[in-house]
Amino acid sequence: HVPVMVSEVVHYLEPCREGVFVDGTLGGGGHALAILEALEPTIYVGIDRDEEALKVAAEHLALYGDRVRLVHGLYSQVEGILEELGIEGVDAFLLDLGLSSLQLEGEGRGFSFQKEEPLDMRMDRRQELTAARVVNTYSHGELERIFREYGEERWAKKIARNIVDTRRRFAITTTTALAQVVEWSIPKKFHPKKIHPATRVFQALRIEVNKELEELEKGLEAGLEVLKPSGRFLVISFHSLEDGIVKRAFREWEREGLGEVITKKPVTPSAEEVEENIRSRSGKLRVFQKG
Repeated sequence: HVPVMVSEVVHYLEPCREGVFVDGTLGGGGHALAILEALEPTIYVGIDRDEEALKVAAEHLALYGDRVRLVHGLYSQVEGILEELGIEGVDAFLLDLGLSSLQLEGEGRGFSFQKEEPLDMRMDRRQELTAARVVNTYSHGELERIFREYGEERWAKKIARNIVDTRRRFAITTTTALAQVVEWSIPKKFHPKKIHPATRVFQALRIEVNKELEELEKGLEAGLEVLKPSGRFLVISFHSLEDGIVKRAFREWEREGLGEVITKKPVTPSAEEVEENIRSRSGKLRVFQKG
């Protein structure tokens, strides 16, 4: 997994060097490696709800020994996690809200419609709710709302109706079966140019299954709480819903006199980076510094 905007992240973390860093979305440890190399944090806490990602990260970061603490959990629970580790406050908090390629390409995870897999999409396998359960049990109205709100999908109503009609005949249990239903719900001439017609619906389901927006809102509050004065909060988001939540929170905090927004406009990847890693193209980095 190629981490996004690494040099930009390192640049904005520079004032916090040699401090205590929390990486709330560790993934395979891509950002972590670059940060540990460049900034020599004394302690680097890596949190992820995906156990498979933590295993990969542990291998990548083994070199750094006990400066790195890996935790299987949710970043919104950072206060409890730090308490257990005996850590008081932190100098930097990083969230990268993108889906790691470990998840996209991991066998049988069901995040992608590129290959036939069970409709799963759980980042944390310990939870019960799967994408298949959402697709086969949620009402027409609930599905429509999720696709419209989380996927910003203009054909939400029609897609929801076709899913309900289809599941009366047979359960929709694979990624490809769902992608097909979505594809024939959207008139050909309205198929998006750059992305697969099912992209938005898959995004919406992933957000619903993993409660990603609730997690982000809670995580922003918790992160602000654990940051020391002058500590920095960095968030990389990949779609307008998440970016909107981050932007509003940072602005609100600035208005309340809790610190300042360092990035007046979000930082986006360079043209070179987008060329090398197409997944980075929609990335936006925002930075807040606590007062």
